[in-house]
Amino acid sequence: MATIEGFRVQNFRSLRDVTIGKLAKLAKPLDGKAKAEPLTPFTVVIGKNGVGKSSLLDAFGFVADCLATDVEQACDIKQRGGFERLRTKGVDEPLRFEIYYRENPNGRPIAYELAIGMDKTRRPFVKSETLKQARTGTTLGRLYPFMALENGKGNVWAGDEALGTLKNTKEDKQQVHIELTDTRQLGIATLGTLKEHPRIKQFRDFLKGWYLSYFYPDAARGLPHAGAQRHLSVHGENLGNVVQFMEREHPDRFKEILVRIAKKIPGITKITTQETLDKRVLLQFNEASFQDPFFAQQMSDGTLKMFAYLLLLEDPEPPPFICIEEPENGLYHQLLESLAAEFREHATGKSNAPQVFVTTHQPYFVNALVPSEVWILEKGEDGFSTIRCASEIEIVKNLTDEGLPLGSLWYSNYLDEK
Repeated sequence: MATIEGFRVQNFRSLRDVTIGKLAKLAKPLDGKAKAEPLTPFTVVIGKNGVGKSSLLDAFGFVADCLATDVEQACDIKQRGGFERLRTKGVDEPLRFEIYYRENPNGRPIAYELAIGMDKTRRPFVKSETLKQARTGTTLGRLYPFMALENGKGNVWAGDEALGTLKNTKEDKQQVHIELTDTRQLGIATLGTLKEHPRIKQFRDFLKGWYLSYFYPDAARGLPHAGAQRHLSVHGENLGNVVQFMEREHPDRFKEILVRIAKKIPGITKITTQETLDKRVLLQFNEASFQDPFFAQQMSDGTLKMFAYLLLLEDPEPPPFICIEEPENGLYHQLLESLAAEFREHATGKSNAPQVFVTTHQPYFVNALVPSEVWILEKGEDGFSTIRCASEIEIVKNLTDEGLPLGSLWYSNYLDEK
């Protein structure tokens, strides 16, 4: 499964210029310094309130929304409030994003670069969009474009090789000049549907599959219309529908989920669904001490949230990239290390495992992590955010090697900027 090795965001709220992980320009050591390391399969961002954790998570969501709708609608989503509210204050430059990833661990790296500016009518548009890939037989070094668009115009190279930069070559003959009719749509949204551009399609499908979880227990307490659904929605309002699907299509996998949730929340013996007369679905929780079941409307936020995360992780067709904001809310603190272990197990334990990206401010959750998995987001005196990996702090590496938990070090200010 594809894995993001690095992500850069510029001019997005307080994220003036933040890079997490490794980018194409940072693949090799620079000026004698150690090379940047790629993101781990399970990555966690920590930091104080107001440093930009939600903005970083939303930067991923914004790029995904640009594909799902268009750049203008992505800017105008209610919580974003338009392009001018998204762009860093005092900056006239475009919003910029770079995604550095591989289709598989041994695959050639690919970089996607996106810039969103403001046109003469004061509306956001795609200023530039590029997809690049390393040559066949190489995993590092220069990346060559196979899609390069500026203001909706540019060149694309058909086929499976990203070598269309040399003149008078076979690759040069694959070059096609294009002009898009709508500069508010991403180029990958259109070109990714064409058979002659399989590499663009691969990236489009990868980005389309991203999942950002904003689970609300109250949403899961609703009464959705009955009918099995494969995947959990962003807010979790179809939790009962996903249970119907798992009961019917994957009963053994669903039993495993029940076993695990029973270990984390004592007393839960069975979770089932029941259809009402008006064809809505009731989610039922059976507890050992009571003969009659409890309904989702009566269950605690923590129970619903833990159950939803286990369902998400056990999706038979998991998304390639999962983002979760502050999963600790509503959960008993002693469950947090166990939940972090669940995330890591599912991010690393299978060949088609999803990459999991989490933000948190809970030291108990961080206690289950190692320094290479944790990135610390801070805010500088200029008001802009900066980020660094906990593994870059020598004393933290030494203390965790001695067995001290990382969350406790964070609580004791060892991870704060000195």
